[in-house]
Amino acid sequence: MPLAARAAAAGLGDAGASLPDGASLPDRASFAAMPGVYLDSGTMHPIPLGARDAVRAYVDQRATMDGHYPTDAVEQRVKDNFARLINATPAEIAFVQSTTAGEQSIIDALGFPYRKGRIVTDTLHFFGSFYLYEELARQGVDVAWVRPRTGSGVARIAMDDIEQAITPGTRLVALSLVSTYNGFEHDLQRVCEIAHARGALVYADIVHAAGTVPIDVRASNVDFASCASYKWLMGDFGLGLLYVRADLHDRLQRTRFGYYQLEGFGPHVYPFDPPATKADYPIADVTPRPDMEGLFAGGTHAHTVSAMLGWSLDYILKLGVDRIAEHRQPLLQRLHEGLATRGYAVVTPPESRTPLVTCVLEGAHDRLSAPLKAANVQITLSRNRFRVSPSVFNDMDDIERLLAALPRA
Repeated sequence: MPLAARAAAAGLGDAGASLPDGASLPDRASFAAMPGVYLDSGTMHPIPLGARDAVRAYVDQRATMDGHYPTDAVEQRVKDNFARLINATPAEIAFVQSTTAGEQSIIDALGFPYRKGRIVTDTLHFFGSFYLYEELARQGVDVAWVRPRTGSGVARIAMDDIEQAITPGTRLVALSLVSTYNGFEHDLQRVCEIAHARGALVYADIVHAAGTVPIDVRASNVDFASCASYKWLMGDFGLGLLYVRADLHDRLQRTRFGYYQLEGFGPHVYPFDPPATKADYPIADVTPRPDMEGLFAGGTHAHTVSAMLGWSLDYILKLGVDRIAEHRQPLLQRLHEGLATRGYAVVTPPESRTPLVTCVLEGAHDRLSAPLKAANVQITLSRNRFRVSPSVFNDMDDIERLLAALPRA
C-alpha cells in the first residue's frame, strides 16, 4: 500500500481518528484484546489501535524511505488538538520530553536557584519532584511545603493552608492539579487567584488531568502546565507538552539555544552565502520563533509518539472529556463502596471526579500481588498502598472482578 494510503488508513489525514460505528462507553473496540482486567491506566495507558496503526505507518516509511511522512503536519495537529483540549492556543504549547522536563524548564526560565524568592508546593505534588524542590532548598531557595489534612483518613490540601504559605516574596506555586498519590484535585482557579494577588505565578502538573478531566487554562488563569503523553493522552514515553501563558513570554529567561527554536536562519560560512551584516552575528543570522517553542524547544523529539498523539488526541476530543469523566463516575462510586466494605482505608476524597482511587495498606505489594495475579487483574501496587485507575474501556464487571480478587484488609 502506498505511503499516502497507509497514512490515511492510520487516521493522519484531515478526518483524523474515527470512532467505531455507534461508539459508546465503555469502548473496547478501539483497543487490543487484553489478557485480563487492566485497571492501571494511571501508570501507563494502553495504546489505542488507531494510534498503533499511525506508528506503523511512520515506521513503514522510515524502513523503506518510500515517500515522505507528514511529520510537520502531524505535529501541528498534535499542538492544535492539545490546545483545544486545555483551551489554549497552539503558540502557547511547546514539545518537551516529559512532565518533569516541563517543570524543570519553568524553574530554569524563572531563574531559580540564582534568583531567590519563595516557592510554595505541597506533598500531594508528584513525588518525583520532591528531589527538585529539596535540592533548590539546599541551594538557598525558600521552599515551603504544604502538607495534607487527613480528616477521616482522606488526604486533601486545604486552601487556607496554601493561602497562609503564599507569603510576600513568593514567586512560584507548584502543584499537581490531580495528585498521582490519591487523585485529589486542586481548585486551580482559586489557587491562581490567591497566588496572582500576591505576585506569584502558578505551575500545574496536569499529567493526571489532561485527557481525563476537563481543563480550561483560560478560566483558571494558570501560568504554566505540563504533562507527558503515556498516561491519559494515550501516547507513549519520550514526548510531553508544556503550556505557558502567552503574555509571560517576555518575562521568562531563555536558558537554552537550539536550532528548533528558530524561525529564521541564514549562515555566512558556506560557499555562496551572503556576507554577514551584523557584528554580533558574524557566523549566522538567526531569528527566534515568537511562540513557546522559541523559548523551550530543544533538539529533535520522538516522531513515533507524535504519530500516536496525532490519532489519540483526536480520539479523546471526539469522545469528549466530559463524557469520559461521566462514564467512570459509577465505577468510582462502586470502588469507594466496595473497598470500604472490605476494610480498606481509602485516602481519595469520595467526591473526586478524577480517575484515581487509592488505599493505604501496610505491606500492600507483598499482601496483594499473589491474589491479583491469580485473578489476572492489574492495578498499581506500591509497598504500602495501592491505586486503581479505570479508563474508557473499563466497565462495572472489571470493578467487580477486582473487588472479588481482593482479600479483606
